[in-house]
Amino acid sequence: MGKTFSIKSADVTRQWIELDASQAPLGRLATAVANRLIGKHKPTYTPHIDGGDYVIVVNADKLVVTGNKLTDKKYHRHSGFPGGITTTSLSDQIASDSTKVITEAVRGMLPKNKLVTDRLKRLKVYAGPEHTHAPQNPVKVKVN
Repeated sequence: MGKTFSIKSADVTRQWIELDASQAPLGRLATAVANRLIGKHKPTYTPHIDGGDYVIVVNADKLVVTGNKLTDKKYHRHSGFPGGITTTSLSDQIASDSTKVITEAVRGMLPKNKLVTDRLKRLKVYAGPEHTHAPQNPVKVKVN
């Protein structure tokens, strides 16, 4: 019988991937980004090793959502004081900071473990079509 392959941290190679937020709904985009950050698309996937890629998401301002999510989807945050809950709708959040919508959707789809912070550091979200990572030669990937 063959041995089970487990990649080492030193052997991880990372690519730069570029995705367009205006091509697919928020949930499908977040799933694709999370799988790339985790490294599940690679044959060398190992659960306890962070083997994912760098992901650039452009056009966050042109985010696609279906149904009534622009008005019905709410974001809650609490100040820690009594009565300190603040609720924001998806449309208001996109108007104020559209990059945070994608970041939080991806954060919710990542496993809750010690690797989350390092994976989210490799996520770069931009509101417009331009980004500053042209020297890394990102590969444009279409979201299914």
